[in-house]
Amino acid sequence: MWDAPLVLGGRSFRSRLIVGTGKYPSFEVMRRCHELSGTEMVTVAVRRVDLSGSGQSLLDFIDTSRITLLPNTAGCYTADEAVRTAYLAREAGLGDFIKLEVIGDEKTLFPEVQGLLEATKTLSREGFIVLPYTNDDPVVARRLQDAGAAAIMPLGAPIGSGLGIRNPYNIRIILEAATVPVIVDAGVGTASDAAIALELGCHGVLMNTAIAQARDPEAMAEAMKLAVEAGRLAYKAGRIGRKLYASASSPLEGMPDWAPVA
Repeated sequence: MWDAPLVLGGRSFRSRLIVGTGKYPSFEVMRRCHELSGTEMVTVAVRRVDLSGSGQSLLDFIDTSRITLLPNTAGCYTADEAVRTAYLAREAGLGDFIKLEVIGDEKTLFPEVQGLLEATKTLSREGFIVLPYTNDDPVVARRLQDAGAAAIMPLGAPIGSGLGIRNPYNIRIILEAATVPVIVDAGVGTASDAAIALELGCHGVLMNTAIAQARDPEAMAEAMKLAVEAGRLAYKAGRIGRKLYASASSPLEGMPDWAPVA
């Protein structure tokens, strides 16, 4: 079935799966997982990257000829911190895409909404392609869109929890109002979670821990690729409606009168 690409900041992506670069057993495993997942965009925590060029860096294991870097502001607790980190990423040559994180609570890693909105306005005004990590609040999602976000990235569940999408109904409300792509970010634990996100109508899904800390990261990377493709195809195909009672797969209507009765 023909499908339009995912468009972010004017750039087209065939893959709707965005993956991370942290928590892998090694850089080489990370590289293989990127390849098996088919991803065309990976997140990079700016504060955890050696930008001095003095030693081996995870950037040496990313094929930037086919993969777009998505620097993130992980570890930032204020709008000012996040904005400074985004400028650092740009000056280091990591591009204009930014996964914006402004954390409000150290234990849950839930976003700090006011700081997130403030940083989104500032960075979008400065030419960044802002993809903000946010909670699953439809009102906040609308305000981020109005602030210039290139996509809305609501959490499915807390970062690294593996709980899957806990509130699909809010995600659906966000999708109804959004005029920019909606990408589920955080909480995915296994392939079925990724498929559900795409079946809901989300335009993509972002994950890191679910792949990097799986018992077999490379197998999980491939599983996630297939799940995202299957979820998207099922969404476009259109599921049947839910019914309380059975509906025969071989209905009696149209059968001749002489048909044998068991």
